[in-house]
Amino acid sequence: MNRLAHETSPYLLQHADNPVDWWPWSAEAFAEARRTNRPVLLSVGYSSCHWCHVMAHESFEDQGTADYLNEHFVSVKVDREERPDVDAVYMEAVQAATGHGGWPMTVFLTPDAEPFYFGTYYPPAPRHGMPSFRQVLEGVQQAWTTRRDEVSEVAGKIVRDLAQREIVRQAAEAPGEQELAQALLGLTREYDPQRGGFGGAPKFPPSMVLEFLLRHHARTGAEGALQMAVDTCERMARGGIYDQLGGGFARYSVDRDWIVPHFEKMLYDNALLCRVYAHLWRATGSDLARRVALETADFLVRELRTPEGGFASALDADSDDGTGRHVEGAYYVWTPAQLRDVLGDDAELAAQYFGVTGEGTFEHGQSVLRLPQTEGVFDAERIASVRRRLFDARARRPAPGRDDKVVAAWNGLAVAALAETGAYFGRPDLVEAALGAADLLVRVHLDEHARLARTSKDGRVGPNAGVLEDYGDVAEGFLALASVTGEGVWLDFAGLLLDQVLVRFTDPETGALFDTASDAERLIRRPQDPTDNAAPSGWTAAAGALLGYAAHTGSEAHRVAAERALRVVKTLGPRVPRFIGWGLAVAEALLDGPREVAVVGPGPDDERTAALHRTALLGAAPGAVVACGIPDGDEFPLLAGRTLIDGAPAAYVCRGFVCDLPVTDPEALRAKLA
Repeated sequence: MNRLAHETSPYLLQHADNPVDWWPWSAEAFAEARRTNRPVLLSVGYSSCHWCHVMAHESFEDQGTADYLNEHFVSVKVDREERPDVDAVYMEAVQAATGHGGWPMTVFLTPDAEPFYFGTYYPPAPRHGMPSFRQVLEGVQQAWTTRRDEVSEVAGKIVRDLAQREIVRQAAEAPGEQELAQALLGLTREYDPQRGGFGGAPKFPPSMVLEFLLRHHARTGAEGALQMAVDTCERMARGGIYDQLGGGFARYSVDRDWIVPHFEKMLYDNALLCRVYAHLWRATGSDLARRVALETADFLVRELRTPEGGFASALDADSDDGTGRHVEGAYYVWTPAQLRDVLGDDAELAAQYFGVTGEGTFEHGQSVLRLPQTEGVFDAERIASVRRRLFDARARRPAPGRDDKVVAAWNGLAVAALAETGAYFGRPDLVEAALGAADLLVRVHLDEHARLARTSKDGRVGPNAGVLEDYGDVAEGFLALASVTGEGVWLDFAGLLLDQVLVRFTDPETGALFDTASDAERLIRRPQDPTDNAAPSGWTAAAGALLGYAAHTGSEAHRVAAERALRVVKTLGPRVPRFIGWGLAVAEALLDGPREVAVVGPGPDDERTAALHRTALLGAAPGAVVACGIPDGDEFPLLAGRTLIDGAPAAYVCRGFVCDLPVTDPEALRAKLA
């Protein structure tokens, strides 16, 4: 066992038995490098990364490679999900030097943590024009020994170049109608009308862009925006990227048609997509959107919920194929013979319905289940029976590994998705699951100074401080939970987190946001990235939560901070709309108000109050906030001065410092929120 044996990260624990003398990221590791005059090998990955597993097996489990590393390097292993700040800083350097990046990320550093040589995956022997990992190690070691001045010069230049790199300049004001229209036009140009989605292979679920499209349609009535969202959601839901038996989405599709996924399932993808499909149902009433939202929510609770009430980070792409070999997709794929073994006479029906062929759509004659048939009638009861039997049979296969690490930000996304999905579809169990995760975040991740820890595992808090996305996403989850439950304590907790954003993450001069706090560990560069990637950036997540909190409370400081943060969307939205989708969605809320809805009634069990509350939650106005409670209640600022109307429950709708007359009828409220 090496030094990783005492870590909480499942990814680091996967390497605890390596013969490599790994160190976690720590001051002690760099002190050891200085003491022994050795360079640092920084290896960054995450537990469900397929090629991270491959490189670990080929190189880090190899005794000869380990012996060489232990003699000539101080080896540091980092879980990018625990330390997104470390990952971001060195990934920026890798991308600047090589033009691309990815994981595993392999970086060689001086003892002062300055990078001087970069790469990603290295094979154990030269192949496809790539040197072997051993060749790289020997080349770096020789350069360190014989050309130290040159190495130091390169490292210093890289650090200076990184320090001089600017994020895109912020505009003087938040985006308006023109920028959002330009963003929509840019998305239209990149849209794939035959297959849905944007761009070519590999194809990622564009969850944050879909949220923008739905909000833009709700605000403007633009049918083109809605059609892109509807078609993309249908293509994904009918494709192999969606788990047709158990619900939930894989990380991405390797092809343009959504057929063959990269099979890992991430919490953030599924939380974001669960919410998107729930919002799509809210906008259209689509049965498919309802089914996918609920199946994805059920997947989250069934397969990712931890005993402590939080949600695990991911399921691996790989699993045992039954022969002892770990193979990508083994848990999910089927052959015609396997269908016959489980289904007997129904195998032919299942093959037709799910697109299972003799040649296969994946590897070795295996097929990923999908729904290729857009026409024809199938017996619903037989299909339901087929699904149940296949699901039960699959459950007897060796399951993919699970990363049980609870990441604050991604749990915040799950809280928002489950709270809203539960409220929309009358599923109080989903709201309870959201409450359980929120409770864990408060009990375990939040300290007495309202500072968040990034991760926990088995109910034990991890050592790393929360970053901006943790504060933004958890606050977003708490705001959604407050609207759904009528419990004002969640608004209070969101306020505590957002006050930290104002004080510790915001540049007071420009209003720009940093990914790490002002008192966080000093890296070679303070990371700062407004663009959305796999999940909302900390910058745009915080902007959205600040705006929602300001609508709830009337806080001018939070409103101004949101508007200042959104200036970057004015610059980036028209240029790269695919990479600032959540920022565009928040900008839609800003342009719409957002609307503030207060529902008052005699108590939580009153049916008329519940009908108004549900109608308010189902309003599609972008970013609208909802407060529900007793007349003149103190749970929410929006309830102050609100009274019943002629003894009946009432809803008050305000927008931009102007309030409409209260209404007592759900249909009248629905019209006000249209």
